[in-house]
Amino acid sequence: MAPAWEGKKYKLISSENFDEYMKALGVGIVFRKMGAAWKPFFELIKTGENTYLIRSTSSVKNVDLPFTVGLEFDETTSDNRKVKTTFTFENENKLVQVQKGDVDSEIIREFTETGFVATPN
Repeated sequence: MAPAWEGKKYKLISSENFDEYMKALGVGIVFRKMGAAWKPFFELIKTGENTYLIRSTSSVKNVDLPFTVGLEFDETTSDNRKVKTTFTFENENKLVQVQKGDVDSEIIREFTETGFVATPN
């Protein structure tokens, strides 16, 4: 059976703990409110053996983030933080992103047939 996310484009409906997460990162109120209002479309695309692309598209900003599972790489986040990022799959429908920098964080994305939930910690 194929992963739930394969071939799908999702619209972000909610992100659990997003405001608290942004506060912990030191993001100001204006950018937190803008971030909370941002509802991008999201695709996870398999591009090779262990390589993937996260594509976020919206009327505000489009982002393509290529990665290799388990391989750390340099990332500049949407709020301009410089971090070391690693992606792993906890199972075929749960993608875990760990960011290490001035403030470490983790984002768990859980995919179903009808949508996904992003939970930042």
